[in-house]
Amino acid sequence: MPAKKYITWAAAAFVAFYVITQPDSAARSVDTAASGISSAADSLATFVNSLA
Repeated sequence: MPAKKYITWAAAAFVAFYVITQPDSAARSVDTAASGISSAADSLATFVNSLA
């Protein structure tokens, strides 16, 4: 179980390092991910509405 804890801490450290060293790229990455999630949610809503 300690390996999972170390991997989690390493991932958190990597994200923090990325945000600190390249904030513009990090913001674009978050924006892209949010757009993708929004698009997927819209597609799912369209699908469910077409079933009714």
